[in-house]
Amino acid sequence: MRPTVHDIAAEAGVSLATVDRVLNNRPGVRSVTRDKVERAIATLGYVRDVAAANLAKGRSYPLIFILPEGENAFMRGLEAEVEAARARSAVERTDISILSVPAFDATALADALDEACSREPAGVAVVAVEAPEVVAAVGRLREDGIAVVTLVSDLTGSERDHFAGVDNIAAGRTAGSLMRRFLGGRDGPVAIVAGSMLVRDHRDRLEGFSAAVSEGADTRHLLPVVEGHDDPTEVETLVQDLLAAHADLAGIYSLGAGNRGLIAALEKAGRQSEICAIAHELTPYSRAALISGTIDALLNQDAGHEVRSAIRVLKARADGLSMIEAQERIRIDIFLKDNLPVEPA
Repeated sequence: MRPTVHDIAAEAGVSLATVDRVLNNRPGVRSVTRDKVERAIATLGYVRDVAAANLAKGRSYPLIFILPEGENAFMRGLEAEVEAARARSAVERTDISILSVPAFDATALADALDEACSREPAGVAVVAVEAPEVVAAVGRLREDGIAVVTLVSDLTGSERDHFAGVDNIAAGRTAGSLMRRFLGGRDGPVAIVAGSMLVRDHRDRLEGFSAAVSEGADTRHLLPVVEGHDDPTEVETLVQDLLAAHADLAGIYSLGAGNRGLIAALEKAGRQSEICAIAHELTPYSRAALISGTIDALLNQDAGHEVRSAIRVLKARADGLSMIEAQERIRIDIFLKDNLPVEPA
């Protein structure tokens, strides 16, 4: 049998009310009595069921998610997962709010983090942009005892508690290995389309991709990175320019979003069958392009898992509990047209 508060009271020779005050760190207990209770807890090996205690007290966890605005289909899917979590709030004892900021705008993101801090939530989950003002804003949250989880894109040098996302260097390496295998001995350079080098996930993917493509006897020429800011119209223009400038273009790696623009540019030029295209995130647009052959492979991360992981970690941090590392590991999915999951109804 697991030891109970009754066992602690008997071992320490105190009342249940005194045990409750010590467990909940409330005043009104002499130091000598507190020491007796804590020794009894250690002797008995008592581990408090925080979740049950919070349920009994009707505790709720106010959480804030800070997400980028815009047409990025993956981010809109991420937002839908946060909304789904809001619908489960009564069961999960959460109170979730969403703050929206312009994509890649470090100043706006820092302001949103300060706004979140002023609301005194139990925790904040944020899609990060790497900038000193964002690191400083995360530091202010932590100074106030508010847990912070970076979501999808991490924040170097920050005091965040946890990163809920894939290993983006590994994702980039995977894309590079696929590109190298798909192209074989074919000549021609490879273009790289990013959203912005201001975000850690894009930089990490680029690092992994460049390293993997460069391995082996034949070194593939990589064109300078172009940034489309995850905007389909901007990406389409960039890809059109790349196609016009490089008649021998062999491959394109889209490491950000805006893939509707990539698809449109390839199909309008009639070059979708001759250029190897590898992209990220399974959306309705990228699914259709994978089936048609315009995109050869997709790397995907589970937005629902990332949101659920962020919530679990923030609640655990609020309770002073450790997380289960294996449960929070986000996997990288590789999809070809042959192994696509069934489309959601």
